Amino acid sequence: MIDVRELQKDFKNMANALKRKGVDQETLDNLNAISENAKAKRQEMENVTAEQKILSKEFGRYKKEGLDIAPLQANINDLKSNKQTLEDEVRVLEEELTSIALGVPNMADANVPDGADEDENVVLETIGEKTTFDFEAKEHWDLDNGWIDFEKGVKLAKSRFAALRGDGARMERALINYMLNFNRERGFEEWYVPFMANSNALQGTGQLPKFEDDLFKIEGEDLYLIPTAEVSLTNLMNDEILKDEELPMLLTSYTPCFRKEAGSAGRDTRGLIRQHQFDKVEMVAITKPEQSDEVFEKMVNCASDLLTSLGLPHQKVQLCTGDLGFSAATTIDLEVWLPGQNKYREISSISNTREFQSRRAKIRYKDGKKNVLTHTLNGSSLAVGRTLLAIMENYQNEDGTVRIPEVLKKYM
Repeated sequence: MIDVRELQKDFKNMANALKRKGVDQETLDNLNAISENAKAKRQEMENVTAEQKILSKEFGRYKKEGLDIAPLQANINDLKSNKQTLEDEVRVLEEELTSIALGVPNMADANVPDGADEDENVVLETIGEKTTFDFEAKEHWDLDNGWIDFEKGVKLAKSRFAALRGDGARMERALINYMLNFNRERGFEEWYVPFMANSNALQGTGQLPKFEDDLFKIEGEDLYLIPTAEVSLTNLMNDEILKDEELPMLLTSYTPCFRKEAGSAGRDTRGLIRQHQFDKVEMVAITKPEQSDEVFEKMVNCASDLLTSLGLPHQKVQLCTGDLGFSAATTIDLEVWLPGQNKYREISSISNTREFQSRRAKIRYKDGKKNVLTHTLNGSSLAVGRTLLAIMENYQNEDGTVRIPEVLKKYM
């Protein structure tokens, strides 16, 4: 969540920063009006409190000197009642302010390029040569090897579900194990977490309340199927005060992920690019503020090196403000080369959210005598289904069979 107190102190600069993330003027004006009203009511309440203290001292003197305390007592009672009314008004205004702020995105870092959408993202680096063949490359759904059965997925669930069989299922499992081991060797502690999360956890990482339509809700329970292990790993530390020496905390986990893909009608309806259920190995970091840039680079390099080890050409892309996610202050995407589609497609997204999630989830650490908000970072390492299809397209043979990357052979 944005820092509401900072918003009250420096509304103009924060409003300009929020406009870069697409926050409209009406929302900003509403925030400012409620904020100013709350500030004025709080000041009025403090004035009443100060006056009440003065009269309370007078009350003691009146009693000691045998003076008539009735008028003074009436005055004190009026102030007490007034103070209670003001406290209630301030509480309502601050709750309203928080409610609006929960739907406001994080501010982009100053060095994030301005832009309207993904067309204005900036390619930072290209790693590996594009795969070429002496035959026409096929897209993964056209390879006649029986690895993916879309019809069975629809039969069991509905569209945008798929079933994997044989070597396709084995490679999915191999990739999960390989990715977890790769991350563990880079210093990430492995976790196995629930595949459901409650509303408090989803609010902590920013999926609720704004993106409820994209979540699968469990009927009659305060539970949702998780859209990413970022929710579970980050909220392991929800409402906790960590020790200085525990940071940076590097975590990794495999989970299936579940998304309704609300608003994506007609996009990537074929193949494994955009499914309602998909496997992902996630990285999460919880750091001190001064550590987060270094850890961010470490996470980007970890995912990039993982792709290189699999022999998959890819590029690093800095997202512009118009393509930046709700919670992210800065994001670098890794896009893998798909020769069947003849284009790069996103396979990993590494984000630094700064204090945004920690403020929502109350994740702090002890810095001397002070409790300080941590920074949180997250990134896919990698989306397993997209890695599977990238291998299928980059390692395909003319007859539809697929070669196995060297590093995966021992897993298969």
